[in-house]
Amino acid sequence: MSNAGKSFFSAALCRIFFEDGYSCAPFKSQNMALNSYITSEGLEMGRAQAMQAEAACTEPSVLMNPILLKPTSDIGSQVIVNGRVRGNMSASEYFKNKRQLIPEIMNAFNELEKKYDIIVIEGAGSPVELNLKADDIVNMGMARLAKAPVLLVGDIDRGGVFAQLLGTLMLLEDDERKMVKGLVVNRFRGDKSLFDDGCRILEEKGGLPVAGVIPYINCDIDDEDSLSEKLENDRHDLINIVVIRLPRISNFTDFDVFSQYDGVSVTYASKPEELLRGDMIIIPGTKSTVSDMKWLRESGIEAAVIRMAGKGIPVLGICGGYQMLGESICDPENTEGGGEIRGMSLLPCSTVFRTEKVRTRINGITESIGGIFSSLSGKAFSGYEIHMGETNVKGKPLLRFENGITDGCFNGNVYGCYVHGFFDSAEISGEIVKRLFDDKGLTFGGSAVSRKDYKESQYRLLADSVRANLDMELIYKILREGI
Repeated sequence: MSNAGKSFFSAALCRIFFEDGYSCAPFKSQNMALNSYITSEGLEMGRAQAMQAEAACTEPSVLMNPILLKPTSDIGSQVIVNGRVRGNMSASEYFKNKRQLIPEIMNAFNELEKKYDIIVIEGAGSPVELNLKADDIVNMGMARLAKAPVLLVGDIDRGGVFAQLLGTLMLLEDDERKMVKGLVVNRFRGDKSLFDDGCRILEEKGGLPVAGVIPYINCDIDDEDSLSEKLENDRHDLINIVVIRLPRISNFTDFDVFSQYDGVSVTYASKPEELLRGDMIIIPGTKSTVSDMKWLRESGIEAAVIRMAGKGIPVLGICGGYQMLGESICDPENTEGGGEIRGMSLLPCSTVFRTEKVRTRINGITESIGGIFSSLSGKAFSGYEIHMGETNVKGKPLLRFENGITDGCFNGNVYGCYVHGFFDSAEISGEIVKRLFDDKGLTFGGSAVSRKDYKESQYRLLADSVRANLDMELIYKILREGI
């Protein structure tokens, strides 16, 4: 099922295989998520597969995620194939046509096969959604196409792991059932020996070996979508950074780095009163800027942000959040639903949507800026842009890229730009945290955090924990024997 830990488990396997001397690549034929990543070629893919590629110590490629669906509404998505936008489709339209994408999927998979020893394929949701199975291209349908043996992962933390695993096996077709070679119980808390009888029952009733009982691992790596537990964090600390939980929030992993600092909490707010504890307010990216701007206004959060900014609380917008902080957002070509809406007018800029999506990786330095974060002036950064809008800045720019182009703007303690990954620089995140401490009359005694080094430590932690609780001899036997 969704959020059973498939993405993290796949990442762990990718790192384990790399550590054992194999070249390894992740693969997910079709991913539905608003968290995305831009490759070095300027192509868009799901962030989960980019994360898994990092775990495997290989360069992320759109071959690892040939189809990405980014929901634009409850019944429609932007369809991205091989890293490029094909257009917006309703759910019914996409399901009617998705089998036509099988050649694109297999071309991507075959190209990976030429380059890597092992490919770790992740499914999506449940492999036995009976009403969707006829046109499945991501679960057992993909396993058939790739002739891949299957591990079935269940989440014991939420209860019902016997129903998850045994019920899924029961609902598989006979030929699909033969492809499943092992069961994995994920997120077990407590003394694992207390589940020995559980393993015996699963093996007797399922007719398959339990390949592992994986403990609940407190591991901080990029989450795939809005089911992330990070969005439910309600911890307060010396410094509280509040991120607005937009209905179509995207790339919320931009702010993970701040949680690594002692004395700093990152919480997500969906009510005006939840902003009051914020020492800094962040408006993140969104797939539907106009509709989420309406939500901000109707929910009362816009008024709360404006009040907080008026009191000198720093407000920072990234991508869609940057657009909302401006004076107006116009969508003349119906790129994200059409229409025009007034922004918060906290930044002197305005945005017009275009049909061509900006997708690029960039490096640069911050301009000479003012406000609480003036000490960021001249700091180097790297990241990527991914957006549909073109923003006209009337005030002072925030950033300057290597090619001389400027991005973003600032006004007092309000800042905005398009750059995802801007905070990953230890210099930038560390300076922001230090200034927030200073502003409250506190002394920050920690050190700046390198997001890259931190993520590497988390990949090692994940792999070590999974390896210690997974029958790797069985895993390699399954790989050798295939289906």
